[in-house]
Amino acid sequence: MILVTGGAGYIGAHTNKALNQAGYETVVVDNLSKGYENFVKWGHFENYDFGSKDLREVFEKYDIDGVLHFGAFSSVAESVELPQKYFKNNYKNTINLLQIMREFGVNKFILSSTAAVYGNPEKVPITEDQELKPINPYGHSKFITEKALEREAAKGDFNYVALRYFNAAGCDFDCEIGELHEPETHLIPLVLDAAIGRRDSISIFGTDYNTPDGTCIRDYIHVNDLAKAHIDAYEYLCNENESNVFNLGNGKGFSVKEVIDMVKKVTGKEFAVKLDERREGDPDILIADATKIKDKLGWTPQYDLETIVESAWNWHKKIYQD
Repeated sequence: MILVTGGAGYIGAHTNKALNQAGYETVVVDNLSKGYENFVKWGHFENYDFGSKDLREVFEKYDIDGVLHFGAFSSVAESVELPQKYFKNNYKNTINLLQIMREFGVNKFILSSTAAVYGNPEKVPITEDQELKPINPYGHSKFITEKALEREAAKGDFNYVALRYFNAAGCDFDCEIGELHEPETHLIPLVLDAAIGRRDSISIFGTDYNTPDGTCIRDYIHVNDLAKAHIDAYEYLCNENESNVFNLGNGKGFSVKEVIDMVKKVTGKEFAVKLDERREGDPDILIADATKIKDKLGWTPQYDLETIVESAWNWHKKIYQD
């Protein structure tokens, strides 16, 4: 049995589906502060806060072999406004989870981490051995969580994999679940909002970056590719019994303008695009070097930007048109 915290959220729900399709039995723990109970269509569901001491009841009820930990707040902007909220939920509550795992002898842990731990990278593509210098409270909360996992592993009889995501995007191809944030902050669903008429326009924040078209470049990875990487990482822990850290990205970058153009191509819709001022703290280029996970786990992303946008568009039409 695998415990999936935050399994009613975007990436957690897609990974929970993939785990069940791969033959694993799961129990999802989510307090539904950000997630949706109707996203938990596979496995068992328990409504708990992973920062609560009552979480022990889940470990008593189920024979848990390992934990996939998606339960976290993830808005950079909100983290700047409310840093203690991110420190408490993303770090302190994870410590509670780790303590309960120790009590029950559960020693395999996959962390949903982030490229935000790198801050402004020294070089691109970004490798895992670059110095970690997060520039916002969200990235810092994941950085100190990774350090807590290092300490836990050093005690013995505990191994972890931290997966540093770049830009998760796209949706379930069956449209059973998808991306649904409130408020939405991710670029692709925001552009799709403009395409479907839910917003009047989409804004580009900064056109003077040191990139070919002047807009920020990011590495987009399909959520199903992320889900597969979690399964591969869990099996790696079962077989190799050693801790590790991996980047998760396509290794290819697309600018904001290129993403907008792809949305127009896929949807066949025209919409207004406004040019706005830069936002503080946005690096020019963030692209993953995912060589390490390909070499160690044999994981390779399967889906390109067009497929990512197509799957997201199908979900968007289902929830906002049908």
